[in-house]
Amino acid sequence: MNALSYALLSMLMRKSCSGYELMKLLQAFWQAKHSQIYPLLAKLEKEQLVTFEHIGQTGKPDKKIYSITEAGTAALREWIDNQPASLQLERDEFLIKLYAIGLTEPQTAIKLIEERREAMLVRLQRLETEMKLMESEPVPVTSYMSKQFGRYLLYQRRVRLLREEMAWIEWVLPLLVR
Repeated sequence: MNALSYALLSMLMRKSCSGYELMKLLQAFWQAKHSQIYPLLAKLEKEQLVTFEHIGQTGKPDKKIYSITEAGTAALREWIDNQPASLQLERDEFLIKLYAIGLTEPQTAIKLIEERREAMLVRLQRLETEMKLMESEPVPVTSYMSKQFGRYLLYQRRVRLLREEMAWIEWVLPLLVR
């Protein structure tokens, strides 16, 4: 199985979801498209790692709500326990533009950096809002026993990275003013 398969199983550990819901949940740490998710869900179902329930909808096609099976939980646990995580693969067009930023005019460079700051601010606000929701749950989200614990750790990491990038942007902007 590939890492995206394990990512889907991880999402299903927390709650049963449709393929669309899984795609939305994955956005916090993985970019995946419908064309990737649905074939993998079918494969996971064939391997009896997930099951699904048809939910009828009025005026829309029926949807499938996927749940992880005991075999899926065991496969996920085996992967977590015995497979080292690969190094992060980073693909960011901003970084490519940044590398060659000396080719452009200072006002264009400032615009690029300020656009990045705005995008980071929107993401930061969204993550902080979601973290507040997690923190309002009855079981403390910082407890290992919370179903949200892993998600909370992920969001904390993401928020800290965004804040660090925001600080970096504030460091860079004065360098661009000539």
